Amino acid sequence: MGMDFSTLRTLISRYCVGEENWVDSRTVYIGQKEPPPGTEAFIQQRFPDNRITSSKYTFWNFIPKNMFEQFRRVANFYFLIIFLVQLIIDTPTSPITSGLPLFFVITVTAIKQGYEDWLRHKADNSVNQCPVHVVQHGKVVRKQSRKLRVGDVVLVKEDESFPCDLILLSSSRDDGTCFVTTASLDGESSHKTYYAVQDTKAYNTEQEIDSIHATIECEQPQPDLYKFVGRINFYMDSEPVARPLGSENLLLRGATLKNTEFIYAVAIYTGMETKMALNYQSKSQKRSAVEKSMNAYLVVYLCILISKAIVNTVMKYVWQADPNRDEPWYNERTETERQRHIVIRAFTDFLAFMVLFNYIIPVSMYVTVEMQKFLGSYFIMWDDEMFDEELGERAMVNTSDLNEELGQVEYVFTDKTGTLTENNMEFIECCVDGHVYVPHVICNGQVMPGAASMDMIDTSPGPDAREHEELFFRALCLCHTVQVKEEETVDGIKHGIHQGKSTSFYISSSPDEVALVEGMKRLGFTYLRLKDSHMEILNREDEIERFELLEVLTFDSVRRRMSVIVRSSSGRLYLFCKGADSAIFPRVISGKVDQIKARVEHNAVEGLRTLCVAYRPLSQEQYQEVCQLLNGAKLALQDRDKRLAEAYDLIEKDLILLGATAVEDRLQEKAADTIESLHKAGMKVWVLTGDKMETAAATCYASKLFHRNTQILELTTKRTEEQSLHDVLFDLSRTVLRQHGGMTRDTFSGLSGDCTDYGLIIDGATLSAVLRPSHEDSNSGNYKEIFLEICRNCSAVLCCRMAPLQKAQIVKLIKASKEHPITLAIGDGANDVSMILEAHVGIGIMGKEGRQAARNSDYAIPKFKHLKKMLLVHGHYYYIRISELVQYFFYKNVCFIFPQFLYQFFCGFSQQPLYDTAYLTLYNISFTSLPILLYSLIEQHINMDILKKDPSLYRDIAKNSLLRWPIFIYWTLLGVYDAIVMFFGAYFLFDNTTFTSNGQLMTTNTQMMFGNWTFGTLVFTVLVFTVTFKLALDTHYWTWINHFVIWGSLIFFVVFSLLWGGIIWPFLNYQRMYYVFMQMLSSGPAWLSIILLIAASLLPDVVKKVIWRALWPTTTERIQTKRRCLVSEPSTIFMLSQTSSRLSF
Repeated sequence: MGMDFSTLRTLISRYCVGEENWVDSRTVYIGQKEPPPGTEAFIQQRFPDNRITSSKYTFWNFIPKNMFEQFRRVANFYFLIIFLVQLIIDTPTSPITSGLPLFFVITVTAIKQGYEDWLRHKADNSVNQCPVHVVQHGKVVRKQSRKLRVGDVVLVKEDESFPCDLILLSSSRDDGTCFVTTASLDGESSHKTYYAVQDTKAYNTEQEIDSIHATIECEQPQPDLYKFVGRINFYMDSEPVARPLGSENLLLRGATLKNTEFIYAVAIYTGMETKMALNYQSKSQKRSAVEKSMNAYLVVYLCILISKAIVNTVMKYVWQADPNRDEPWYNERTETERQRHIVIRAFTDFLAFMVLFNYIIPVSMYVTVEMQKFLGSYFIMWDDEMFDEELGERAMVNTSDLNEELGQVEYVFTDKTGTLTENNMEFIECCVDGHVYVPHVICNGQVMPGAASMDMIDTSPGPDAREHEELFFRALCLCHTVQVKEEETVDGIKHGIHQGKSTSFYISSSPDEVALVEGMKRLGFTYLRLKDSHMEILNREDEIERFELLEVLTFDSVRRRMSVIVRSSSGRLYLFCKGADSAIFPRVISGKVDQIKARVEHNAVEGLRTLCVAYRPLSQEQYQEVCQLLNGAKLALQDRDKRLAEAYDLIEKDLILLGATAVEDRLQEKAADTIESLHKAGMKVWVLTGDKMETAAATCYASKLFHRNTQILELTTKRTEEQSLHDVLFDLSRTVLRQHGGMTRDTFSGLSGDCTDYGLIIDGATLSAVLRPSHEDSNSGNYKEIFLEICRNCSAVLCCRMAPLQKAQIVKLIKASKEHPITLAIGDGANDVSMILEAHVGIGIMGKEGRQAARNSDYAIPKFKHLKKMLLVHGHYYYIRISELVQYFFYKNVCFIFPQFLYQFFCGFSQQPLYDTAYLTLYNISFTSLPILLYSLIEQHINMDILKKDPSLYRDIAKNSLLRWPIFIYWTLLGVYDAIVMFFGAYFLFDNTTFTSNGQLMTTNTQMMFGNWTFGTLVFTVLVFTVTFKLALDTHYWTWINHFVIWGSLIFFVVFSLLWGGIIWPFLNYQRMYYVFMQMLSSGPAWLSIILLIAASLLPDVVKKVIWRALWPTTTERIQTKRRCLVSEPSTIFMLSQTSSRLSF
């Protein structure tokens, strides 16, 4: 047989395993060496090279791929079809009229996308051609990064980035550790410690590294940055030895080596399989409410277009029923035309009418909206009030597609720690066996309440208490993952740590741990360093104590605790455990639980973050059992996390309670003011946190989420233990609905005095029960609806003890409720990412928990206080501007095309265009595009200081109020009215005609040469001036740029018309516009009629605004009127203008 049984067995075990949750694994041969014969079958797997590709296109596929993507947009595809119809059949207008705008849109977008992709190619090439050092045959060889293969051993030096995902084999440090910063991955600038494989940590030369004979078995690549499961098999003389590998051994591509001279590591994931590359995947596309309204309006206008074409086609054949009309003597048909079937003729005519009226669908609107969003987003980035000097950071815009959504927010979901609070921990006190200790230095200078009655550090408790007290301090000095920065360069001289003096400082990924270790230092116990697996402490007597660190049971958000197992110099074994009170108290068997519990609750009510500390002495036999249990779990390739959790559960029990700590996390500057403003603006604020209820509730009171008169409703585990969930929900439901009489809080305008303010507190466990209907209880199906009904009637909700996924579930639940409100989520940590991605608008805070939230968000701000301006000012402006832009675009295109429709009734439905080809093409591109683009960028209907001072103005634009159907219909009818005035006004001017002496047809009224192009030009001139003046009436914020663009557009139209009709253009096969414009302007009555028609078109809109403002003014309009009266007495015409034609139908 070609394949022996061992190979077959390996293949079967790898690919045909029936075990559930089996993660397909890969085998990596270190240094590309085959394993010894008889140990394991050598199956060479194919892995990708180390090339990173973030670009979308190549030189060859750019045009077809980009065209395909652009024509997937409905509007572009529609205009392409219209363009092709114009090419194929004999249509009344030139193909240029729709081809040129489409070509302009497609070209601009392609250039933008091509340039962005070229930048990505450049970035990829610089990364892929970066040199790396690889160990081959005992020597170090330089290679390009893209040529690196899985299994290569790489040498990385200090301050270099890792070229791919690596397993650490050895380090220049004696203890086999290295320090790494992962700022480019998750933004955390703190130094993290990674550990070399124990069996290879002493190998420090290329020859020693090259002698390693081993294979690594690990899971296939997955995007989770913090999870890795594998094992390494060493082939010694005897049986292979297996060692576990975890995330502490895995160095990720993009991270940087720090404070370590060099390391050797083996490549296990390369190129697009590295964890960093797997995290490139784009977020799901979010669409704003305005975009949805725009698409709905587009469908309506498409229906209007088809209706117009059908009406005209039918009327054409009704008109042509008379043979004299069908074939007049001057326009007889050819024989081919006579023989064509009537259905084909009718269909061709229908398409021709579609082409004639197609300008009612504005292709340029999409480009203008894109430009408005892109350019408008810079106003957030340039805002100096949103610049934080402490961080040196400005607000960032990661996606400009949602700018206007900032003005529509109804629910705000915020994290607590690091978002509402500073995440700048300060040790306040600790309580040991009921004795409270306050450090002799308190940073912020505050004196603790009740300090006089406390036992201070210098009092002498009894001998047992003294021993417990020192054990507590030692526990906090040992139970952590804090690193000591041993050297700090000052003026080029390296200062080392000496006897624990203040030249050293602590670094940790958790600010809580640093605060606790520094607190212990102030209480006399200083943590010095971790060296050769020994932790060193300087006690009160200035003696150094050494503890051997045997095991670390790392912290995780499910267990909410961490532990270490240490051996003291006297040989005693201890397990020290610290964690949340809910995670520690159930596992305690002795200690002064009642006194400590009372103190923990007291501190939680004060808004302090509390942790409990416990210990357990271990015998040698117990320790051996623990080792076996942990090693068994660590070596597992499947379900490692689950098995480790079970092992930790068995180890962390029978604890003796030592005491508790209290750390203060102060509120961020102006957090309370921001929340109060959001409430006044009609938004509901929910706080979603992993903290305990009491601490979170205290923060909510401090931040004015809850007021002293707020009636708190509790939906917590404590209450559901006393009553069933069903009863609790119905009780709460009765309470809120009795007060509001069955009306939801949305019916009330604000937090009115006669309406009781409700605040709801719910915890994670109860939320799970509400969201998870059980089959036994028939009523459980509608728990969700009852819960939502309660939430709707509460002004604020606090969700505590929440897992990251539960935060996203809450957001999803509110998004899917029957009102479909617009939601915003704001957070600063990796645990907030799921919530940020789920909400309509996600905002990340550039905080101390890393930059993952900021990187995954739509917008990033330095501090929570900046949210106020972002929503109440920027959001308000963005929405006002884009809603006017959308409505105005549809309005000006109705004005443009409806006269064309009316004209068909006067030209025998012959598809004769009313306007010249140049006017058709340039109307949306040149004559009317710039004024509305500029308006949509700089319009300020109210001063921004007033918007900040009066948050209730935000309610005027809530629930997409400026893009509702009544307002849309008003704008459309206004367009139709203006079109009728323009068309029939010009028509009556041309009513009486006479022949001049030289045989020309002249109008009696205006002494103007009569002709269809003169008529069309007159209508077009009135049209351009009317729609531009309409925008001028709606403008409140005038600058020199507005004046330049608005009047400049009109001047450009006049100059263009004079040039277009004043010269005989050699490239045109017709000269129908020659001298038409000049001849029209030479008539005095024509000037007067243009002015009269413009005034008649604008008059109804002006009158309607005056009446509406007088009888039913909005809050915004009242403020505008008051402000104008105070500042000056402006001209009447601007007194009449208003915010984006805000209507109250």
